[in-house]
Amino acid sequence: MQRHAAVIRLRPEQEAEYRALHAAVWPAVLTTLTRANVRNYSIFLRDGLLFSYLEYVGQDHAADMARVAADPETRRWWTFTDPCQQPVDTAAAGEWWAPMEELFHLD
Repeated sequence: MQRHAAVIRLRPEQEAEYRALHAAVWPAVLTTLTRANVRNYSIFLRDGLLFSYLEYVGQDHAADMARVAADPETRRWWTFTDPCQQPVDTAAAGEWWAPMEELFHLD
């Protein structure tokens, strides 16, 4: 199992919309994530910063994430969520959610 964490900014004027979307995530999006070996996925919010955490239980993270990105319903979902978000200043060019480095873990 691999742990993945990432951050992105939430546009303040879009907070209500983002909360509403995540209060009722589309079942097809959830199914796609589950089929891509994503487990224990959470998104947290503090001071305009979204923090995501997930556990990946598959063998090829890049391939599974490419399948998620190619899924038509997930792509449609992103047309609603992406306008709510803004990459952090330190994100690489073209990077949306910026990956974080794990510094500590306790099982």
